[in-house]
Amino acid sequence: MGAPTNVEDYLATLPEESRAALEKLRKTIKAAAPEATETISYQMPAFKDHGRMLVYYAAFKDHYSLFPASGAVIEAQREELKPYFTGRGTIRFNLDEPLPVALVKKIVKARIEENAARRRR
Repeated sequence: MGAPTNVEDYLATLPEESRAALEKLRKTIKAAAPEATETISYQMPAFKDHGRMLVYYAAFKDHYSLFPASGAVIEAQREELKPYFTGRGTIRFNLDEPLPVALVKKIVKARIEENAARRRR
């Protein structure tokens, strides 16, 4: 199968455990950003807000990740992110641990604010 053309295609290729984790993450992002639109970018599910990329997310062999597309947002949440592996642009969650819903919503809302500030410039 080629690159996914929509989020449903992407999710359909995943094992059940990964699909369930990403569906919860997807639902959490939608709740924090109800006006955002879904897309595929870099062969991953993503959300756009007013035409700007908001966040990306993806499943991997034994974890799944949220990509906030902002080092500043990751840095601002550094204390709350301590239990999770974070890289330059990624936050990694283990498949066997519960999703930190409140933290994900906080990150998404921070990205919405960051994008809004850029639009105002």
